[in-house]
Amino acid sequence: MNTWTLSLQNSNSPIYDMMIFFHDFTMMILIFITLMISFIMFKLINNKLINRFLLQGHTIELIWTITPMFILIFIAIPSIKILYLTDEMHNNKLTIKTIGHQWYWT
Repeated sequence: MNTWTLSLQNSNSPIYDMMIFFHDFTMMILIFITLMISFIMFKLINNKLINRFLLQGHTIELIWTITPMFILIFIAIPSIKILYLTDEMHNNKLTIKTIGHQWYWT
């Protein structure tokens, strides 16, 4: 029986649940951006009424400057929260510190 899947492992901690949610949230944003850009490009290719001599577009410049800023903020806030939650040490009974060294063949 083939057990290969295209998903994340089952979580065993609340922090990993948050990481899975963050992954799904980020992928949803990326898919939305990809679909929106594809739709706009398709509409522009098929549109015959394009003003090629338009020199100023302050509104569109404002939109394409502010929109990525909000998208990055929506991605950064949960990312920073998860980053700080994974750094916290709770009351652990046992901690193991490991050090790895790489052996070079040259």
